[in-house]
This record gives sequence, structure tokens and C-alpha cells, in this order.
Amino acid sequence: MLDKASWYFDFISPYAYLQFKHFRKLPESLEISLHPILYAGLLAHWETKGPAEVPEKRRQTYQFCDWYAQKLGIAFKTPPAHPFNPLKLLRLAISQGASHEIVETIFDYTWGEGGDVHTDDGFLILCKRLGVSDPDSAISSKSVKEALKTNTEQAIENGVYGIPSFVYNKTVFWGFDCTDMFIETLQDPNLLLTSEMQRLANLPTAQERKESKLGS
Repeated sequence: MLDKASWYFDFISPYAYLQFKHFRKLPESLEISLHPILYAGLLAHWETKGPAEVPEKRRQTYQFCDWYAQKLGIAFKTPPAHPFNPLKLLRLAISQGASHEIVETIFDYTWGEGGDVHTDDGFLILCKRLGVSDPDSAISSKSVKEALKTNTEQAIENGVYGIPSFVYNKTVFWGFDCTDMFIETLQDPNLLLTSEMQRLANLPTAQERKESKLGS
């Protein structure tokens, strides 16, 4: 019997690319459904900021991902401009079925080669690789737009607050650095059921931060 997990991602994230390249570490018995979602939708819902919206975090994210990819031996090149609008890429993936092969081609072009995806010419190069002759029609389809919206809403309903995220047995495993924890949970379903894990899951808050401005 196959285990099933959902993977929520946005092509805007270098961490999603790195985690995707680690799917080979997942057990063959795991059935993964790929769900392109709009990261901006998560940020709006949870009222948070993405890494690229914090200047110092933005710089470190790019440098860290480049350094880490080299250590892992993964082809990596940040696109010439980031963050970019990922809507076209997300809709393109959905229009082509969001299969592993389609998603891999888009990721490889975007983050493996540093494709200029925010320009019309760069996007058309990608479409040509995918054999999409009429990209405008493909990404403007009402059903494709609705599917992306539904995917994003479903992610939020499942408690997804960041990308990339696996959802397995109603548990969210967020981030590339959570890959090994997810794999161990697949191997040991009781990993998160220990008394300490349950204590941490229900840890009370001692104090909440109030909104303030420095110097006020």
C-alpha cells in the first residue's frame, strides 16, 4: 500500500528547487502529488513577509542557496532578477498537468540555469522547451486560473504557511531543512507522538510581542 503526501510549492522559491532535487531520497513507496501554489497568497493570509522582502535576509538567502547547492553538487544559478512574478510559471505548470517532468523542466530552467523568466523572451524559451506553442491561451484558461486558486486555498486549509511544504497525515513539514525529518516520520510514524513532541506541539506562550517602533 502506497503512502501519500502532498507537496506545495512555488517556482519563486530556491528552497523549493533544492527540495525538489532531493525527491530521490524519498521512499519509492511514497506517492507525491505536486501542487503549484501562489506564495504571495500564503503571505497575505498569514500576514507575513517573504525572505526577499527583508533586505538582509534576501541577500543571505541568495548567497546561502548558491553556496549550499555547490556543496550538494546541484546545478544552481539565481535568475537575473528576483523576486519575480511567478504567475505565468505556475499557470504554465498547471496547464501541462504539473507532472514531475514538467515541474522539473521549469525548475531547471529557472534555478538550474538562471533563466530570465520575468521577461517575455525568457518565458517563451521555456515554453518552447515544453512544446507549448500557444502559451498565452494555455495560461489564460479559466480552469487553469481556478486550479491555482484552489491549490492555494487548499494549502491554507491544510495549515501550510510557507514553501516548500509536504503535508502528510495532516502534518505540515515546511522547508528544505525539514526534508530529513519528513523522511524519518515516514519511516517511524510515532516520531511526532512522543511525550516531548506532544509537549512542544502544545507549548504555552509566555509573552506576545507588541507592535512597536524603535525610538518611540
